[in-house]
Amino acid sequence: MGAGQAGLQLALGLQHHGYDVTVVSARTADEIENGNVMSSQFQFDSTLQFERDLGIYFWDGQPPYTPNTTFSLGGDGPTPILEWGSPLKKPGADIDQRVKMSRWLRLFEENGGELIITNATIADLDTWSSVYDLVVVAAGKGALAEVFERDAARSPFTTPQRMLSVVYVNGYQPDPSGPGEHSVDFHLLPGRGEMIVMPALTVSGPCHVLFFEAIPGGPLDVFSDVSSPQQHLERFVEVLEQHVPWVRERYTKLELTDQGGTLRGGFAPAVRHPVATLPSGGRVLGMGDVVVTNDPITGQGSNLAAKCAAVYLDRILQHGDRPFDSTFMEGAFEAFWTLHGRATTQWTNMMLLPPPPHVLEILGAASQIPAIGNRYIESFDDPNDFDEWFMDPDKAAAYLAAVTGAPVGSGSGSRIS
Repeated sequence: MGAGQAGLQLALGLQHHGYDVTVVSARTADEIENGNVMSSQFQFDSTLQFERDLGIYFWDGQPPYTPNTTFSLGGDGPTPILEWGSPLKKPGADIDQRVKMSRWLRLFEENGGELIITNATIADLDTWSSVYDLVVVAAGKGALAEVFERDAARSPFTTPQRMLSVVYVNGYQPDPSGPGEHSVDFHLLPGRGEMIVMPALTVSGPCHVLFFEAIPGGPLDVFSDVSSPQQHLERFVEVLEQHVPWVRERYTKLELTDQGGTLRGGFAPAVRHPVATLPSGGRVLGMGDVVVTNDPITGQGSNLAAKCAAVYLDRILQHGDRPFDSTFMEGAFEAFWTLHGRATTQWTNMMLLPPPPHVLEILGAASQIPAIGNRYIESFDDPNDFDEWFMDPDKAAAYLAAVTGAPVGSGSGSRIS
């Protein structure tokens, strides 16, 4: 249930291995393709490889692949406090979900899959739990997600930590002194939030996705009253001019890709228990955003959804024709959580808080020592690596000492106040 990254990747993967699969979607492929943008969705090479392995990645050579990243830390002045860049060993890509999911949904039907178009209810879930061997819920919003109980031990936040404002645009002017237009740009604005730029492929062709991650109630959280896509873009440019002035000249010719190219809102990050028990006693398994909803600040949403689908596919294939009981469901989720979910969630939650001193020291050192910046960027593809050198102050100090050659605790690297 659900026709997003996690649900359709799993459905097509099961089809690839000969399973009889039904997909339930609230919208047709045409409605998805012609609707509003649903997210930003940058993916690193490791999760794009899942799609290549299944023969469902159709965009090699098409999107503006992103081999570079840049980072800046902004203050109150016209220039950033620091800035640096790093290449990705293997480029990533951002494919508008309207492009990808409409293509995948059509492919699913072409492969003989049964597609049900309906706004499914809990009663529908209850019925299907007794008809199918396994029901997987991948619709991350609404009443269906709410049947999965919040896991308080893994969910430190109960309110949104950022308010998101997204515009899909043409007319981006790359920094002539930078790595070029095919770069993910991350601007950290302490006390206010973040501004991020991603090259992407949308329904009209190559574009850029720009978004603010605003601390609720702060100076970037000013989009709640916009009443049209054009007003949204105009407000976005105004906020750029005020809070990210060092890049303002790059955005003097912005125009929306289409009237569906804006998005705004916020949600509380949460981890939910993976098995829901329905009124009849039937059980269903949650996946993707249903069970792990992280803030977009670290760009992990589509990547984590893809990793969840890949783990579930492997577990289903290993399980054979045995019953898909609660033990199987819990085990599938815990395998995903151990391999990918825990590290990504803990790191993302930390990045939503004011950066601790050791993180500021790492970011400062990265502006001077390329190896540190390279490791930081590569860890986005595998956040488990952050456990080894970034999350813990003592491990961070030991890592900086090893890279810089300075003793632990000597103040090596760049400190930022």
